[in-house]
Amino acid sequence: MMRWVACTLLLALPAQAEDFTTFKGHGGPVMALDVSPTGQLASASFDNSVGLWPGPNWLEGHDAAVTALNYGLAPLVLSGGDDFRVLLWRPEEAGPIEVTRHQGKVADIAAHPDHGIATAGWDGFVNLMALPDGPVEGPLETRVLEGHRSSVTTVAFSPAGALYSASADGTLRIWEGEASRVIVTHGFGINEMIVTDDWIAYGAVDGGTRIVDLSGQQIADLTLERRPILAMDFHPETHQLAVGDGQGYIMMVDTETWRITRDFRAMRDGPVWALAFSTDGATIHAGGIDDVIYAWPVALLDQFDPVGDGTRSFLRDAASMPNGERQFMRKCSICHALTEGASRKAGPTLHGVFGRRAGTVEGYLYSETLDGSEIVWSEDTIDRLFEIGPDHYIPGSKMPMQVIADPADRDDLIAFMERATTGETE
Repeated sequence: MMRWVACTLLLALPAQAEDFTTFKGHGGPVMALDVSPTGQLASASFDNSVGLWPGPNWLEGHDAAVTALNYGLAPLVLSGGDDFRVLLWRPEEAGPIEVTRHQGKVADIAAHPDHGIATAGWDGFVNLMALPDGPVEGPLETRVLEGHRSSVTTVAFSPAGALYSASADGTLRIWEGEASRVIVTHGFGINEMIVTDDWIAYGAVDGGTRIVDLSGQQIADLTLERRPILAMDFHPETHQLAVGDGQGYIMMVDTETWRITRDFRAMRDGPVWALAFSTDGATIHAGGIDDVIYAWPVALLDQFDPVGDGTRSFLRDAASMPNGERQFMRKCSICHALTEGASRKAGPTLHGVFGRRAGTVEGYLYSETLDGSEIVWSEDTIDRLFEIGPDHYIPGSKMPMQVIADPADRDDLIAFMERATTGETE
C-alpha cells in the first residue's frame, strides 16, 4: 500500500522534487529554517548568521547563535538568538533593526500580517508587537505577556489570528488580551507547536506528539519511542505534518487521517533541530548538528540512507584522542577553526593565536569588550580564561560560559593548541 501511495505522489510532483539537495556554507549547526511564500529558503545557525538560499546571501548582525526564524512576512526576515535580541531584516537595507529584546534566549518567532509579531523567550515571557502601518524604522512597542512559570519555547498565531504559546512548564496556552488560559497541561516541557483553525499539534521533551482540538481535547496521539521532539512544520495544502526528534528521525503525518505515512531516519548522528516544507509541499528541508541543510523529496524519503558522516569533531570517540585534543573538541571546536584564513564558524580562527592581541583577527566582528582589548593570548592568559570562565575573565564577550576546572586538563589543552594553531604535529 505504501509503495502505491509513494508512486502516486511521485506522479503529481514536479521533476525537480525528485532530487536530493544540500545547501552548504554555514559554519555551525543549523538551528532554524523557514521558507518564504515565494519559495526562498532562510536558515539560522550556531555561527551567528542567517542565510538566504540559493546564494547564500548572509545576514550578519547577531552577537550569538541564531536560534529562531520567521519568513512569513517576506521580503522581511525576522530572527532571534542567544543574544536575547529579535532582529528584522529588510533586503534593501544594509543592516537589521532590533524590534524587541528578551531577558533570555529567543526560542521562537511567530508573525501574522494582521496581528503582529510574537516572540518566545527563555525569560518566561511572550513579547507581542503590532506592525506599523508603514515601514518598520526602529524598535516596536512591545507588550510583555506574563503567565508561564518557565521558559517559553514556542509561539504561534492561528490563521484567524489567535495567539498561543507553550513552555518548559508543560502548559500550552491561548492568550486573551493580557491574560492566558491553559488548554493543555503536559507532564513534560513542550518544545514545538503547530496551530490551525481546527487543531493544535505539539511535541514535548518526553517524545509526546499529540493533536488536540482548540479546547484541548485529544484528537490523536502519535507518540513514538523517541525523544525529545525538536522540530515541526505543516503544509496545509497537502495536509502534511513533519516532526523531527532528538534521535535524527523525521515522521510524516497525514493530517486528514492522522496516520503516520513515513518514519524516516534522516540524520546518522544527532538531532533534527529544524524543518521546513517547500511551498508546494514536495520537499522537506532539515537542519541539525551538521553545517549542512538537507532537502529530500517527500515522496521518496524511504529510499534514502541517513545523512551525515559522523566526522564532526565533537562527535568523535573521546578515547581516540589525546586529552588536550579532547578538551579542545569539547570546549572550542564548534566555534573556532585552527586553520589560517576566513571561517564561517561563530568565533575567529585560532591559527596563530599565541602572541596575538585579543580582538585583532581581520574581518571578524568582535564584541565591544574585545575590540581594542589589551589582552595578549599566551599560556597564562588562556589558562586564566578557562580557569574562571570567559564570562568572568572577559565579561561582555561573545564566548559562551564554560570552565575547565582541572589544571592538568588546561595544561593539556594549551599544549595541544600550541601545536595545532601553528600547524605543527606531534
